This record gives sequence, structure tokens and C-alpha cells, in this order.
Amino acid sequence: MGHNPASPVIRVVIASLMASGLGACGQSKAAGPDNFDGDAHRGAKLIAHYQCGSCHEIPGIAGADGNVGPPLRRVGTRTYIAGFIQNSPDNMAYWIEDPQRMLPGNAMPGMGIPQNDARDIAAFLYTLN
Repeated sequence: MGHNPASPVIRVVIASLMASGLGACGQSKAAGPDNFDGDAHRGAKLIAHYQCGSCHEIPGIAGADGNVGPPLRRVGTRTYIAGFIQNSPDNMAYWIEDPQRMLPGNAMPGMGIPQNDARDIAAFLYTLN
């Protein structure tokens, strides 16, 4: 009783994920917005509109000095979004649009941000390198 036959498999998967993640630490490969169709100027305005700065510190956005979520300075150079999702402009837009779909149970709430606004916000975030 109490023995879970899947637990050794789960331990191996977790160890593998941790090892691959640790191997990427220190790398600062920019994801870059190549061929990305978001409007960074509009994205800056949308960040203020959706009040993203109430949780995040965001350079270039007046009053965006929240400390609930991580600071977003140089977010485009990070390897992962939320520590698990490969950083790319498309993934960033998906994350902004519906963070709970991307990583269920994470701390970022869904804000009801439509896809086109999420793409513009992501485009702005990639200017913060």
C-alpha cells in the first residue's frame, strides 16, 4: 500500500528536466522578435491599460513598479518563461493571453487579454533587452 509504481519514472523525468534546465543557466541567448508581427509601441500602452505594472517592474512604463511577479527587465534574453516554457515571441504572447493554459496553477492570473493585444505586449517586452 502507498507504493506508486510510476514514482521512479516521475523522479527520472524531474531529474532530467532539472538537469537540462541547469545546463541552460547562465546562457543569455535572446529569443528575438524576428518575423513577429506585434506592435511594440501599442504594446507599451496596453501594458499600462492592463495594469501589468501593478505586479511587475517594467522599465519604460510609468508606475510599473510592482514586486508580486518578476521584474521584466531583459525578459527577451531569458531562456524560459516562468521557468518552464521555452522563451520565444509566440510563446510569450500565448503566455500573456492565457498563462493558466500554458502552465496550470502558476501564480499569474488570466487577465482576459485578447491575442492581438498579447502579441503587441510581447513585442514591447522584447524591446527591454
